[in-house]
Amino acid sequence: MTEQSRRNTKQKKKFNPFFIVIPLLILLIAGGAFFAYHLQSEKKQAAREQVVKDFTTYLAEGKYDKIPSTLLADTAQRNGYSKKEISEKYQTIFTAIEAKNIKLSDLKITAGKNDQYQVTYELSLSTAMGQLKNLKYQTYLAYENNEPKLEWGPNLIFPQMSGKDKVSLTVDAPVRGQILDRNNQPLAENGTLKQLGVVPQKLGEGSEKEKNIAAIAQIYDLTEKQITQALAQSWVKPDYFVPLKIVDEAKSLPTGASIQEITGRKYPLGAAAAQLVGYLGKITAEDLEKHPELTSDGEIGRAGLEATYDEKLRGTAGGKLAITDEAGNEKSVLLETKKKDGESIHLTIDSSLQELAYNALANQAGVTVVSAPKTGDLLALVSSPSYDPNKMTNGISQKEYDAYEKDSKKPFLNRLVTGYAPGSTFKTITAAIGLDNGSLDPNQKVAINGLKWQQDSSWGGYYVTRVSDVPSVNLKDALVYSDNIYMAQATLKMGEKAFRAGLDQFIFGEELDLPLAMNPAQISNEKSFDSKILLADTGYGQGQLLINPIQQATMYSVFANQGTLVYPKLIKDAKTKEKDAVVKAASVAQINEDLQAVVTDPNGTAHSLSSLGFSLAAKTGTAEIKEKQDEKGQENSFLLAYEGEGSSYLFISMLEDRQENESATQLAPSVLQYLHDHY
Repeated sequence: MTEQSRRNTKQKKKFNPFFIVIPLLILLIAGGAFFAYHLQSEKKQAAREQVVKDFTTYLAEGKYDKIPSTLLADTAQRNGYSKKEISEKYQTIFTAIEAKNIKLSDLKITAGKNDQYQVTYELSLSTAMGQLKNLKYQTYLAYENNEPKLEWGPNLIFPQMSGKDKVSLTVDAPVRGQILDRNNQPLAENGTLKQLGVVPQKLGEGSEKEKNIAAIAQIYDLTEKQITQALAQSWVKPDYFVPLKIVDEAKSLPTGASIQEITGRKYPLGAAAAQLVGYLGKITAEDLEKHPELTSDGEIGRAGLEATYDEKLRGTAGGKLAITDEAGNEKSVLLETKKKDGESIHLTIDSSLQELAYNALANQAGVTVVSAPKTGDLLALVSSPSYDPNKMTNGISQKEYDAYEKDSKKPFLNRLVTGYAPGSTFKTITAAIGLDNGSLDPNQKVAINGLKWQQDSSWGGYYVTRVSDVPSVNLKDALVYSDNIYMAQATLKMGEKAFRAGLDQFIFGEELDLPLAMNPAQISNEKSFDSKILLADTGYGQGQLLINPIQQATMYSVFANQGTLVYPKLIKDAKTKEKDAVVKAASVAQINEDLQAVVTDPNGTAHSLSSLGFSLAAKTGTAEIKEKQDEKGQENSFLLAYEGEGSSYLFISMLEDRQENESATQLAPSVLQYLHDHY
């Protein structure tokens, strides 16, 4: 071994790991201590943030009596208040301005001098006259009994406040816009209402008070509980008028009761236009979440056009939210806006026709749509039976509401936008498609034997049926007698491809530009028919067709416009939209001639309308809803009527679940007479 090797060996033997381990241990201990310190620091910061969050949560939840628990013990006294006065001041101010949706943001807490921490944060809230955004607050936080607490001053109510300042609120409510018909007649207006109420001190005491409350409840269809709950509201004082409900008329007034006139929403046509116009309801907390610009004591559209055009109709409230000194002198303005009254909506509806058409349905389940086929104006949109929007807006009893809910005729169902199989009125469209593509010769007589028919034995037990046993039928006969078998055979002859190509010229699958929610018209559940039976059934208006009455009126407009389809419109100044050459003019002329025969021919299914004494083109229809071939199903009766090519009106009506010897045709004469006289 060389001398160099020995020296290296000695050096290796002298290595001691102690010199590495000890520093590592020191580093680990130091790192652990730092981590523990950092963790403890985070916990303390979280606790400081939590006390601010607790403070603002109590504000948001209206738990004003808990606010002092977040404050330093002597902060109230140092600012000239007691803890109780702080709670009461918040309650007085935040209740008066109707503070809602209070939200904390941008919270920052930084260390300051003398173990104090600077606190800054922002609040946003909605008030009775609008929203206050990003109010910037500043205070400090200190520890008391090892717990973080806030320093309070009036600036924590609003940043601009000090001393004994107050808050002043004046609200200038907007006037809600009206919903008017084509002749500027109101469908929804602001009118004078009779408000029933009680003055607590006039009710008496003890048994006398109970007796008077019972009398009021009995006369005005209220419960005693409703009255006592109204009297128990926090704002009620002995000499205040406490409102109970809107009444149609002042009946006898028991002791303590009185009537005051107020301004409110009125619906002159009542149920006759309810499904179209809708009604108002009280603004809820949920509404304020979605629309913080609303005031909590207002109303919002709950259904129909009142809901669709609510923002336009309601306008914007004005007023001033200001801080004043103790004497009432204005110091600063938090919020000030000018009111903007709501805009009125002008419809194409004829209110006289609307009411007449509703009454004609005689409270039976049904629907009527009247349009001006040249312009697309919707003249009447009636769903029957319906509800009274005046009661829905101004107060409906549980008994009255339950009666609506339990009514088998479903008065809350809007049949205007409900899809139905249109029945034999749809034969007009099938015939037009067949004439256009040349698969249907209107003069060709088709031999049909009996009242039922099937294409072949593959149809099993399924048959197409008809009402009249006419041995030889052409197109006019098929429309006069409403022959399902003729139309089924014509549809099968043209085939699915040609039939669907013709249907695609109409509005199937299209969204209509109307302020009414509805599903697009449907040909079938799938993109193709799954059987020849379904193809045949569709040809005479059944199968899986789903077309609501407004869509039906739109499709049938081609027969008054030489084949041009005119889209419907409900807003008076909306532009008319058309789709040209949906059906050939020659085909329209043929169908118009044949539909006039449906009225003039003694065998025609609408012959009873000939007694009106003026020329009409019409088509009746019955759509049967059943699960099995041999069972008797619900029948919906339809009537399409207009005064031939160039007609200024088109009428479509449906009677749902019609009974024996009932039909939509029987209910139509008064409306058709009005249309003839006025359009």
